[in-house]
Amino acid sequence: MDSLANVRVAILVTDGFEQSELSEPRSALDKAGAVTSVVSPKGERVRGSRHGEWGSEVGVDVALDRAQARDFDALLLPGGVMNPDALRMHPRAVVKAFFDAGKPVAAICHGPWMVIEAGAASGRRIAAWPSLQTDLLNAGAEWVDEEVVVDGNLVSSRKPADLPAFNRAMLERFAQERRRTHQAA
Repeated sequence: MDSLANVRVAILVTDGFEQSELSEPRSALDKAGAVTSVVSPKGERVRGSRHGEWGSEVGVDVALDRAQARDFDALLLPGGVMNPDALRMHPRAVVKAFFDAGKPVAAICHGPWMVIEAGAASGRRIAAWPSLQTDLLNAGAEWVDEEVVVDGNLVSSRKPADLPAFNRAMLERFAQERRRTHQAA
């Protein structure tokens, strides 16, 4: 049995997500047996970016206004500057509910802006793109310049070059949560 068989992972994005920060973690999750769903406030498709240039489109599986944290086991927050900056303006962004429920969250690059918006940054060590350092400090977090940081239920990384370490840590943290919830059942 795969370590993440049937684990349901929401991937919260809108236009401007960094393409590799969605595609590579999603591929790793799918290979581990997880069921991934792109959640977005946009219609049927969202468009990624590659280092500031427009990239490919990805289909939306669940509209943000229909998404509920209870329908998922974990959350992935890809970065890209435009993506989380636009998402944090949506009051329906479900990030806070994941933290409130103690579910694991993986955020990379600018994705930790959503952790700040959810009120879940305070007291945490968080790796993120360097321009988020002041925002994280102002939110009560410690910005860390490391390829991956695991702080409780949060996995975070700085940039696309960190994806191999990010993916390993994300898969391990999501698998730990799966084992924990199955033992409790």
